[in-house]
Amino acid sequence: MTDSSATTNPASERHSWPLHTRILLGLLVGVVLGLTANLLASRSINEAQPGALDDITLWLRANLEFIATQIAEPVGKIFLRLILMMVVPLVVSALSLGVLELGDVRRLGRVGLKTLVYTLILSVCAVTIGLTLVNWWQPGASLPPEQRDKLAERYQLKAAESVAKSKQAKSIKDTLLDIIPENPLQEAVGALDGTSKGNGMLAVMFFALILGGALAVGGPRTGPLVGVLEGVFDVSMIVIGWAMRIAPYGVACLLFSITSQLGGDILYALGRFVATAVTGMVLQMVVVYSLAVWLIAGKSPLVFFRQISEAMLTAFSTSSSNATLPTALRVAHEKLDLPRDISQFVLTIGSTGNQNGTALYEGVVVLFLAQVFGVELSLGQQVTVVLMSVLAGVGTAGVPGGSIPLIVIVLQTVGVPGEGIGIILGIDRILDMCRTVLNVSGDLVLATCVAGRNTRS
Repeated sequence: MTDSSATTNPASERHSWPLHTRILLGLLVGVVLGLTANLLASRSINEAQPGALDDITLWLRANLEFIATQIAEPVGKIFLRLILMMVVPLVVSALSLGVLELGDVRRLGRVGLKTLVYTLILSVCAVTIGLTLVNWWQPGASLPPEQRDKLAERYQLKAAESVAKSKQAKSIKDTLLDIIPENPLQEAVGALDGTSKGNGMLAVMFFALILGGALAVGGPRTGPLVGVLEGVFDVSMIVIGWAMRIAPYGVACLLFSITSQLGGDILYALGRFVATAVTGMVLQMVVVYSLAVWLIAGKSPLVFFRQISEAMLTAFSTSSSNATLPTALRVAHEKLDLPRDISQFVLTIGSTGNQNGTALYEGVVVLFLAQVFGVELSLGQQVTVVLMSVLAGVGTAGVPGGSIPLIVIVLQTVGVPGEGIGIILGIDRILDMCRTVLNVSGDLVLATCVAGRNTRS
C-alpha cells in the first residue's frame, strides 16, 4: 500500500501547476474580477434606454458589498485562520531549535561567537534599511484617505482597536523591559488577540530564545524535550502546508474583496511597496554586504559576487535557503576557498538563523500595512518591529513562504490587523525569490567574514 501511494502522488504532482503559479493565478483572477466588478458598479446608467449592462450595474451596486464582505472575505480568512492557529507552536519550536543549533558555538569557540555577532549586525542593518525606506517613501500612504477609511471599515473593530493601540504606545524603556515575560503562558495566550500584559509575541520569542539556549547547555539530558519541539515544528509545518494548498483560493477571494471596493488605488500602493522592498534588498546587497566583505575579509566585492553567482541563481529559482544549502556549501569550498569546517558550520546554521532578506521584508511589510490601515507606529513600536524581525529571521523556516506566519504575528503585536497580510500574498512569490537571494548571499558573506583574511590561497 505504501509503495503504490508513493508512486501515484509524485505523478499527480507532476501534472499539477506549482503552488506559486496557482497563487499568482489566484491573484490575477481576484484582481481582474474585483476591478471588473468595481468598474461596473461605478459606471453611469443610461436612464433613457436601460440595457442588460445597466441591470448588472444596479445589481452589483446593491450586492457588491455583501459579496465582498460576507462571501469572498470569509472564504479568504479560512486560509489565514489555519496559519494563525499554528503561529504560537511554530514560533516556540522553530526559534528554540534555531537557537539550539547556535548553541553549538561552544564547540567552535571564537568561530561561533563571531558567527553570532555578525549575524546580529547584518540582520539589524537589513531591518533598519527597510524601515528607513518605508518611513521615507511612505508606500502605504499613497492610498487615498477615503479608500483607507473604507478599508478600515471592512475590519471594523480590529481597525479601531489597532488605532487605539497605536495611540497608547509604550515608551522604549517599557517596550524593552516587557520583552522579558513574567508569565510566558499568559503572553502566548494573549499574543494574537492583544490581551497580553507585556509585549505579547515578542515576549514569547524571548522565552523561546532562553529555552533554546538552555537546551544547548543541558546537553543529552534535554534530548526528550528537543524531540518534542522537533515534532511540534514538523506538525506545525504540515498544517501550514495544508493552509498553503488552499492559498490560491484564499488569495483570489481576499484580492477580489479588496479590489472590488478600492479599485486600482490599492494596486498602485502595491507597486510602491514592491519598489520599496526590492530597493532595500539591493541596498543591503550592494552596500552592506560589499562593505562587510571588503573591510572584514579583505576581498573584492566584485570578485566575491561573481564567485557566488551560482548559489544566487539557485536561491532565486528555488526560493528556499534549505534547498540552496548544498550549492552554497560547494561554492564556499570550491569558489571562495573557505575552510571546510568554517563553511559547513556557518552555512548550516545560517540557512535558518541568518535570514537578512526575510528580516528586512518583514519590517517593510509591517510598516507598509500600518500605513495602509492608517495606524501610526511610534518609535517604541518601530523598535519592537526591529527586534521581532531580527528574531523572526532566526526562527523562520528556510522554505518558500516560511516567513508568512511570523509576519502575521509581528503585525498583530504592533496593532495592525493580521488579515491585512492578504493584500501582499499574491505578490509574495516574486519577493520571496528576491529575499531568498539576499538570505543565501548573506550566509556566504557571513562565512567569508568569519573566515576573515585566513582563507586558503
